[in-house]
Amino acid sequence: MSVWSLDARWRGDSPSSLDDASVAPAVSSRRAFLLCVAALAIPVAGGVVAYIYQLTQGLSVTGLNDEVFWGVYTVDLVTFIGFSYGGALVSAILRLTNASWRGPISRIAEATAVVTLIIGALFPIIHIGRPERLWEMFVRPQINSPQLWDMVAIGTYLLATLVLFSLPLIPDLARLREGNGIGGWRARLYRWGSFGWRGTEVQRRTLNRALTIVAIAIVPLAIMVHTVLSYAFSLTSRPGWHSTIFGPYFVIAAVYSGIAIVILASVAYRRVYRLEKWIDERSIRFLAYLMVAMGVAYAYFTFTEVTTAGYVGGREEAPVLYGLMLDRYAPLFWGFVVMGLVVPVLLVAFRKTRTIAGITIAAGLVVGAMWLKRFLIIVPTLAPSLLGDSYGSYTPSWVELMVTVGAAAAIPLLLVLLFRVVPVLSADEIEELNDQVRS
Repeated sequence: MSVWSLDARWRGDSPSSLDDASVAPAVSSRRAFLLCVAALAIPVAGGVVAYIYQLTQGLSVTGLNDEVFWGVYTVDLVTFIGFSYGGALVSAILRLTNASWRGPISRIAEATAVVTLIIGALFPIIHIGRPERLWEMFVRPQINSPQLWDMVAIGTYLLATLVLFSLPLIPDLARLREGNGIGGWRARLYRWGSFGWRGTEVQRRTLNRALTIVAIAIVPLAIMVHTVLSYAFSLTSRPGWHSTIFGPYFVIAAVYSGIAIVILASVAYRRVYRLEKWIDERSIRFLAYLMVAMGVAYAYFTFTEVTTAGYVGGREEAPVLYGLMLDRYAPLFWGFVVMGLVVPVLLVAFRKTRTIAGITIAAGLVVGAMWLKRFLIIVPTLAPSLLGDSYGSYTPSWVELMVTVGAAAAIPLLLVLLFRVVPVLSADEIEELNDQVRS
């Protein structure tokens, strides 16, 4: 196999083989790789510094207060874990249905699920004022606490996601053990990580059975994680939160935004490393169809939530709904409706805009709009006081914003580092699916 280098990419060349394409990020220019890592590490370092400042000064440096005690950190927690759920569920369901077009995007979807879950799981720690007391959740757990349920669900889901990501790597690492032009520690890692894979019928049958079991298990696990996350809201008596639809509402939102982040990651690697031949437009287009289906479902849930609360017009819910739709939060809410629900659907619906560029814009709008929607779920509900007619306010501080930007930059940074080591494409799976189509 000839190693495809970044110099060839600058000339406009594409990887000459599937094996070359799968390791394109690993063999690209060291200088370009270091520049990319440095550019992403700067905001990550800024987020770390901001958190250290918060750790020494206390939560008073945030915009949180007695009325609005959850803010941007909780928004980030729900959003990033939602990204993970969408990536894992796409990979698992497409594997179970044996979708022939899943091969080029499966590795990216699984890697995105792992990375975003790790980042999202940090926010409960970031949000608490005394993280050194976190160990008490393990030695003195409160079984009736939704926070404990979250910890158990996220931990179990992380383990399943790591297994789903790792198992398909075995045959790919075996393909790269010899003759790939990669030496040193990565060559040793490939030999160790392939576990003596020879591609025998027994090995393939065992691997496929294990992947099927994990894919089946990860679907209810993912639903459980985001349903339990919604319980932190819906199991309270707060107006706007105490709702029976919050479980499926959160699940659909997670899939919607998760598919969007997978599209963005796939398009980025497709473009940067000239992988158009391998990550074809059909795979991106089918992902867009799934994203739009989830967007329509989420629009239905949003309509149901607003109309039921508005029709009854209860004393507690009326101020929340009025502030959301007609008062201080109205520009944000209607901006979410237009940019997060209407425009992405229209971009994918029409042939002229159903291009890679149009789909990328739609996915980018979904990611931003769904972060905004989580903000609108949390802050407007907490702002009205339960003890009178007062109305609290919340403005994120520079500390919260820097931590959020750092966490967002950490996602592509971890993906860049990860795919510098492991193949970005599941070459063995792509060839197996191609053989099935030809037969």
